Amino acid sequence: MNRLPASASRYIVGVYAAAVAAVVWFLLPHAPLADVEPEVLLLLAVFTLLGELRPINAPLGREGLELTTSNTFAFAILLAAGPALAALTLAASAMVADVVARKSWWKVLFNAAQYVLCIVAAGVTVDLLKGPVDESTTTMLSSNRALFAAIAAALVFFVTNVSITGVALALAQRLPLLSVFREDFAYQTIANTALLALAPVAVVVGNANVLLLPLLLVPLGVAYRSATVSLEKEHQARHDSLTGLPNRLLFRQRTDDAIQAASRQGTIAAIMLIDLDRFKEVNDTLGHHVGDRILQWVGPRLQEAVRPGDTVARLGGDEFGVVLPGLPNVQTAIDVAGRLHEALSQPIKIDGLSLSTTGSIGVSIYPEHGADVDTLMQRADVAMYVAKDTHQPSVTYHPSLDHNSPSRLALVGELQTALEAGQFVVHYQPKVSVETQAATGAEALIRWEHPRQGVVPPSDFIPIAEQTGLIHALTAFVIGQALGECKRWAANGHDISVAVNLSPRTLLDPEFPAFVAEQLEVTGVQPHRLVLEITETMIMADPERSRQGLVELRRLGVRLSVDDYGTGHSSLSYLKQLPINEMKIDKSFITNMTEDHSDAVITRSTVDLAHRLGLTVVAEGVETAETSRLLASIGCDEAQGYYFSRPVPAASFLAWLDRNSGRAWSLDDADAAFPAVIPVRSNT
Repeated sequence: MNRLPASASRYIVGVYAAAVAAVVWFLLPHAPLADVEPEVLLLLAVFTLLGELRPINAPLGREGLELTTSNTFAFAILLAAGPALAALTLAASAMVADVVARKSWWKVLFNAAQYVLCIVAAGVTVDLLKGPVDESTTTMLSSNRALFAAIAAALVFFVTNVSITGVALALAQRLPLLSVFREDFAYQTIANTALLALAPVAVVVGNANVLLLPLLLVPLGVAYRSATVSLEKEHQARHDSLTGLPNRLLFRQRTDDAIQAASRQGTIAAIMLIDLDRFKEVNDTLGHHVGDRILQWVGPRLQEAVRPGDTVARLGGDEFGVVLPGLPNVQTAIDVAGRLHEALSQPIKIDGLSLSTTGSIGVSIYPEHGADVDTLMQRADVAMYVAKDTHQPSVTYHPSLDHNSPSRLALVGELQTALEAGQFVVHYQPKVSVETQAATGAEALIRWEHPRQGVVPPSDFIPIAEQTGLIHALTAFVIGQALGECKRWAANGHDISVAVNLSPRTLLDPEFPAFVAEQLEVTGVQPHRLVLEITETMIMADPERSRQGLVELRRLGVRLSVDDYGTGHSSLSYLKQLPINEMKIDKSFITNMTEDHSDAVITRSTVDLAHRLGLTVVAEGVETAETSRLLASIGCDEAQGYYFSRPVPAASFLAWLDRNSGRAWSLDDADAAFPAVIPVRSNT
């Protein structure tokens, strides 16, 4: 009980107190009816106890449904002998069954208390609606008025039972009360209607001949089975047949419930979409029966990682969904995503094989990312695919991730036209020797000069190009332009290299090395003057195929550079196995290294270790002379950043080379020399 929310604990104590008050106020003064044979009451009491001891547990509703026949016979005792004996019999039977089932003490008392309240509510209804008090039981049930009283009492018993347990469940799991009733009420109605309807019959049969009472178990069993079948059909309509988890239909309903509750309570809600990684490979290699067993294993593991009241659903195939209602903040959702990923990473043994699986998790938050189910699911889906593409455990949605916004969708149709119309240009940012300040190379950076929108940043159109396949044409354009400029620089006495960024698709393209070889031959540029930049994330996405592509490129004589080092998941020990020549330390470690001692220590350690591996080190994001001097003191080889120059058009870059070769270059000088430089959003 200590783990329950305070509101749930107070409610349970209130149920205890109400039950005690009901006993004192109603049950103790209520004299039992004396016209029923003792053996009939004894047999009804025995059947009540057996019904509690032998329930049927159905995986229905939020907590599962426990079907028992005890209510039938306890309600019969109420009609035959009054509420006092009925309450005593049902509460005692429930306590015995709960103790045998080893339920916690507070659940034992709660179940007994709620049964007492149900019997009292039904007893009050009978007293108000039945005929004269001295009327015999058999006669009472024979009159229309008394029969109406019995039916009304059964309805009150049922509603009281569902209400007490429903409120407890909603408070304990922080669920919307209306959604709990809406989902569980149908199950409870189907299960209890047939069972309670037999109670008056049991009274009449028992009074006629006690030996006929056991025969009532036959129609009771039929009713029991009928209710079970109906419940199973209802369950199948909203649950996945393989895993038993809620399906997409129930997932959407639970999401809507969470949204409504968060709106009323002023909290937030989160949904997560989880896609298993490389699941198709498991099916293709080991067979679908192994894949099915993995899916059956995933559900319980995910449920262990979330709170009571959270929903884990299977949406289809290898995709799962999670609904988290009533969250205090976004960080809580991120923490749950971490636990889910960790749960998925645990190995599973199937047929003697130890298998492991991972998942990509996308998170969206109400109300920040959407106010309806469809929007939240779409944005969680966007985040999930970003997590999969970047090999991150989980990603929380952000508008910058969504390549399907109306403005970006408009760019899809314009990319090919823009390429043909010459709207793409290449700018160049110098790389200089930290020791001599002389230019050693340049990085080629593509820009889209859109006729209406102005300069479109690469972050807006590169993802679209990758999705549509135009990334190959854009990369070919940049390499062609960059090698042409490199040849021009050499003709003007500047024997420097040019670097081009590669996308994951390009690196894994088996025809790309042949294209590079052709371009080198056509332009006559020496292979070692071309530097191809890749990222850690790109390498780790498919390590083996990436390595094969890098080896083929290295055989051509081009140089290979790892860009943005420190922001991915690889290590220098892993990079040692790759045929790379250069490492570029990400600007996040460089920009503030003169003020942040930790950044300076990390940079120094990285430079030292990279040199031991024979790599040239380039620092990105250098904006001050002080940073440049500090890099020189720790042995960094090269640098680039605004301190030397922003990215500039080809003609301006050649002018920069002609005027400033071999001398220090300041940011002020750069601004004075190129006042009309097109602004960009990042150092590189």
